[in-house]
Amino acid sequence: MPVDAIGGVLNAQDTNTTQNNTINQDDFIRLFLTQLQFQDPLEPVDNREFLAQLAQFTSLEQSRQTSQNTTDLLSMNATTQAVGLLNRQVEVSGLATAFTGTVTAVRFTADGAQLTVANGTDVRTSIRLSQVTLVRP
Repeated sequence: MPVDAIGGVLNAQDTNTTQNNTINQDDFIRLFLTQLQFQDPLEPVDNREFLAQLAQFTSLEQSRQTSQNTTDLLSMNATTQAVGLLNRQVEVSGLATAFTGTVTAVRFTADGAQLTVANGTDVRTSIRLSQVTLVRP
């Protein structure tokens, strides 16, 4: 899930390139089990090598958990920012024209928080936090 912040710049990095250069937990387990399955019974894996691979697996799992916790923390921060904007006047960019209005609602979707901003009878919906450029009290 992408996480926005007020005035944030969305990361345009290609995720396909990143995923091809890393190994995830399932890939590591498959590789490890295949190695155990096809090892030479007359010359099994050395205990030190086995323990080193288990340590790598533990490190991989801790890294995955840290990454998930960081993502959760960023999501909570974005949620707090969005709720804090209720009844505040904001300036929004990234639309056909710049728009100023009061945040009247916050909707939470899989893509993150989306604001509803009203200026009299003109109401704009689905505004992302990254589109907010100015917040007034």
